[in-house]
Amino acid sequence: MSILISETFTSLQGEGKLTGVPSWFVRLSGCNLRCTWCDTPYASWNPEGTKRTIEELADEAHKSGVRHAVVTGGEPMIFKELPELCAKLRDKGMHVTIETAGTVYPGEWQNLECDLMSISPKLANSTPSRTDERDPLGVWHDRHEERRLNLSVLRRLASDFTDIQVKFVVSSQGDLAEIEGLLSELPGVEPGDVMLMPEGTKPPESGTTDWVVRACIERGWRYCRRLHIDLFGDTRGT
Repeated sequence: MSILISETFTSLQGEGKLTGVPSWFVRLSGCNLRCTWCDTPYASWNPEGTKRTIEELADEAHKSGVRHAVVTGGEPMIFKELPELCAKLRDKGMHVTIETAGTVYPGEWQNLECDLMSISPKLANSTPSRTDERDPLGVWHDRHEERRLNLSVLRRLASDFTDIQVKFVVSSQGDLAEIEGLLSELPGVEPGDVMLMPEGTKPPESGTTDWVVRACIERGWRYCRRLHIDLFGDTRGT
């Protein structure tokens, strides 16, 4: 069985609970959303890649010398091969993280295995404009807005997996009300599993994220940085 892969690389996990942990990454190419600020357009707006077998990928992960594997995208959950890929990685002794927007979870998947389910629900700030030059047909504003939140999927992910994190990309204080409204619909999500990550492909300037820090302290949430941006900049393969 093969799957379309944008890239694989070994680096440090840059986001979330496992920030700084040496990890092998596999980026699946293809996405059902089109975030306006997407930092991996080569896996979403203009998906590119090569077909690789699951066995080949599992062997590469094992040979990387690290024990954490991160399956990212794009959107991994749109690929029917995902359960087999994760199972093969765990057979190799890897700790597996799946990074998803939480909009898709096929009902027939009763055996999806992962050690950390990293969910990043997309807020209204992610919706592209109707005049986005990357969308000459003008279809993705409505399509993205219709798809970006799926409460039944979010609830199922939060209940099916023991270890989760819920990351929100924030761009203004107005995002907080939307986040609180969404979390009120997800009672199984603990405050310590919620993370706020300032939007951007550069380290934030001093003082510009003070409101994010305050929001995290007041609500018991976590501040999520992008370590890979700090270390390597907005660079592929990091």
